[in-house]
Amino acid sequence: MTAAAEPTADNEAPEGPETSQIEAAATAADEDVAPLEVTPDDVPDAVQPDDAPDAVQPDDAPDQVTRDAPADDVAAADAPAEEAPAEEPTVEEAPAEVRPAPPVPTPAAVARAASPAPASPAAARESEPWGRVDDDGTVSVRESGGWRVVGQYPDGSAEEALAYYERKYADLASEVTLLEVRHRRGGASASDLRATARTIEAKLEGAAAVGDLASLAARLAALTETLAAASETEAAAAREAVEDAVKARTELVEKAEALAARDPRSVQWKQATADLNALFEQWQAQQQHGPRLPKSTAQQLWKRFRDARAIVDKHRRAFYAELDEAHKTVRDRKTRLVERAEALAPRGEDGIPAYRDLLDEWKAAGRAGKKVDDALWARFKAAGDALYGARIEREAADAEASREKIDAKRVLLEEAKAVPDERDIAKARALLTSIQRQWDDIGRIFPRDAERALDDELRKIEQSLRTREETDWKRNNPETKARANDMTRQLTDAIEKLEEEVAAAEKSGDAKAVAKAKEALEARRAWLNALGG
Repeated sequence: MTAAAEPTADNEAPEGPETSQIEAAATAADEDVAPLEVTPDDVPDAVQPDDAPDAVQPDDAPDQVTRDAPADDVAAADAPAEEAPAEEPTVEEAPAEVRPAPPVPTPAAVARAASPAPASPAAARESEPWGRVDDDGTVSVRESGGWRVVGQYPDGSAEEALAYYERKYADLASEVTLLEVRHRRGGASASDLRATARTIEAKLEGAAAVGDLASLAARLAALTETLAAASETEAAAAREAVEDAVKARTELVEKAEALAARDPRSVQWKQATADLNALFEQWQAQQQHGPRLPKSTAQQLWKRFRDARAIVDKHRRAFYAELDEAHKTVRDRKTRLVERAEALAPRGEDGIPAYRDLLDEWKAAGRAGKKVDDALWARFKAAGDALYGARIEREAADAEASREKIDAKRVLLEEAKAVPDERDIAKARALLTSIQRQWDDIGRIFPRDAERALDDELRKIEQSLRTREETDWKRNNPETKARANDMTRQLTDAIEKLEEEVAAAEKSGDAKAVAKAKEALEARRAWLNALGG
């Protein structure tokens, strides 16, 4: 082994491009400012432990020679050069779009980035070289118990052999550092990181690498302890999340069971189906994005939810089957009503009363489904429109024929206006009677609204004349006159008697008697004036 391959006591190994990866990772771990999570997958392919297929590991190849190998094996190591690589294998060049792999750090750079400088006799021992190469190419690493053979590199120089196994160590150091960085930055679960740590720990045991493997193992052990505590916290959080998920799933199950327990006859099935579908979508969302439930609990809840859905579906099918049967009955009944209504068409306007009876039966028949009802109603209404259309045509013809009648009645109304002006009640009655006879001879007119308007005007004239006749009868009634004359005579006698009483009271000077007699006298005179006396 040459001095160029040995790290010095002050860790003064030459710094070059190969130190950039581990130092950058260590700096990111200390400052904790990198925005992206670093994972083992971020390690370039150029520095993975198994990238050099020609690397000689203990017991890896038939031409490998270890320190304790027998002479025959040593002789086998001297096989022709074409059976062993003449130089260190190279990594296959990456495609143009792949970023070039960064240089591999040296053990000295790893030691300087990961641990402080030695300050004791033990540290002075640590300053000794971590690896050595024997004359036959056997490479050994220094450990606490002495030197351990890690492999052979017979077809290269000692510097090349040592550099190869130092790169192996750098790969392991990079994995440990990246794991520490992932833990410090967060985002990855402690259980996943512990699994990665166990994988790296397996690689460190008897690793075919040259470097401070004990330091890496110590760092990995410390990180594993930290991850163990974090795993307990995560496990508690996971249990709580599972409990919450079980509670949420149970609520969905209870809602589904509540839908299944409702009376099918009182359920709005469109809304109930939408509600059940929404519950199922929530179940799927929790199953896909929520924590994994224990198998027995998940199966039990799903069985309840599935049974509730099956019950709701059964009730819904039964409801719609019964509804279809009812719709079929109503459809048959309304179809017969439509046929009867269409049979009325030849009767024209005379079929309208029968059509109205059919319409009452239609209203009492019930519903046969929207589409069926709409189709049947269109036919039923068309049959009715035909009947009412015949009436409309007849009324239009009557209205056309009534134009002359309307004009004739308006002429009679003009003549009737002279009735109220006639002072002789008998002549007025004779004139109105003549007009009424002519009015009846003209006959009915259409439309009915025009006829009612003309009749109302004539009726006003008739009512005015009737009022005059009643007043005249009351005035000229003999019986009424006799009663009025008898009353007049009685009032006249009473007035004469009261006048005498007033004179006698004035003569006696009795003021009270005078006032009472005059009050009675005025009342009798007012009654007499009312009777016309």
